[in-house]
This record gives sequence, C-alpha cells and structure tokens, in this order.
Amino acid sequence: MLLADRTRLALLEQLGRGEADVTTLTEACGAPRPSVSQHLAKLRLAGLVTTRKDGRRVVYSLRHGHLRRLVEEALNVADHQIGGLPPHD
Repeated sequence: MLLADRTRLALLEQLGRGEADVTTLTEACGAPRPSVSQHLAKLRLAGLVTTRKDGRRVVYSLRHGHLRRLVEEALNVADHQIGGLPPHD
C-alpha cells in the first residue's frame, strides 16, 4: 500500500505544509536522498504529487489540496494504532 510507508507519509506531511525541493524534503524526513527521490517518483506516478521546474531545481507539491486531509487522517490512525488506542471515526 502506497501510504503504508513511513517515509512516504513523512514526505506527504511535509508537502502538506507547502511545496519543497528534494534537498528540503531529505532534510525534513531524515531519509537518504536516493530513497527520497525514489519515494517521490512513486508518489508522482500515483498522481499524489506534482512537480514544476524552478531554474535547475525540481519543486514538488501535493496535486490536490484535499490530499492534506487524507495524510492527516492516515497519520492520526497510525498514531492511535501505535499508541494502542483504537482509531476513532
């Protein structure tokens, strides 16, 4: 499942705060740059993120604003499951 990966969720969470380049995303999630690039490629292929060129940089953003809510809900469910609490509706 695409959103089951911790790094991808961290990337989506960061992009929910605004657009960012690979360097910024790498620093934010603490994963190695090649791993971040691979995860971003999967998210882009799935249509969750989009890119634009800014000079030589590639800037990533969430494709749709409502994805921010989806990511927040996924993180909320994960927090409850990790904490041993049942997810709430």
